[in-house]
Amino acid sequence: MALRAADRLKVVLNHLDRSDVSLRTSFISAQNLSHHHPEAFQYTFDTGVLSPEQRLAYKEDGFILIKKLVSEEDVNRFRNEFERICTRDVKIPGLIVMKDVTIAKSEFVQGEKAVSKLQDFQEDEELFRYCTLPQILKYVECFTGPNIMAMHTMLINKPPDTGKKTSRHPMHQDLHYFPFRPADRIVCAWTAMEKVTRQNGCLVVLPGTHKGPLLEHDYPEWEGGVNKMYHGIKNYNPNHPRLHVEMEKGDTVFFHPLLIHGSGMNQTQGFRKAISCHYAGADCHYIAVKGTTQENISKEVEELARRRIGSDTTVSFQDTWALRGRLVQGERTLL
Repeated sequence: MALRAADRLKVVLNHLDRSDVSLRTSFISAQNLSHHHPEAFQYTFDTGVLSPEQRLAYKEDGFILIKKLVSEEDVNRFRNEFERICTRDVKIPGLIVMKDVTIAKSEFVQGEKAVSKLQDFQEDEELFRYCTLPQILKYVECFTGPNIMAMHTMLINKPPDTGKKTSRHPMHQDLHYFPFRPADRIVCAWTAMEKVTRQNGCLVVLPGTHKGPLLEHDYPEWEGGVNKMYHGIKNYNPNHPRLHVEMEKGDTVFFHPLLIHGSGMNQTQGFRKAISCHYAGADCHYIAVKGTTQENISKEVEELARRRIGSDTTVSFQDTWALRGRLVQGERTLL
């Protein structure tokens, strides 16, 4: 005898192997979901963009993958701008150009090979265009609501590993870096700028960990060294099922800031590029982090700000985010 809809949903949610995300929602109709389990949509808004199945998948896993969301033309334009920055044809205010720790310690390397990440590119008109793409924002609104702030921008150029394993990124939660809440109104859009595989260091996620708390982070004790600001979780369940998110050029993954994730080594001879933006609802609010697990990153960011702006200037952790944030849709209310 066929299972009733509610029973079938219960079986799928409680007993299906969590590591196989693609199977979870294949037996669930939109009608059954919305009628029997309205609480399944607590992480998202009904804007007509996400299907009920996608909203349930995000609730259960903390991420969804949208194929071919960004055009090849746009990705190529972002790549060209990245190359212009690497060759110092343009200088962008506030932009942080980062190098892999092993490259920084070696002889001077020019151009793209010297740069592992661009951070805070909000003043670069061409790269920031990524954060305003309509096809990106229509999905972001499902998580943040209609008033959207672009808070944190990055272009990652994961280098071939030098043998020291420094090209990997420790498992972490992005919320560790953010002094604003609520977490459910924050989302990252991460777009592959070329084919991303396990060999060149794709994202690794622990599905469902976004339902847990923010954990303690610090620099891992790695033999080859750790890149600046690459904090990792001190203790998490290493046996938790993990998923390697392999992607094609233009594919975009949206994920929750409490989702535990990282990336492996780049074991190829090429660079692995991705562009990303963390968005937050403009109705989010800032919080004090003193005495919390985030105090270590706040002190590090404040010290960096003092060195960049001047030792006589006091800039708080919250100030650094308020200065970087840019309204991309709706009204700027609290952030």
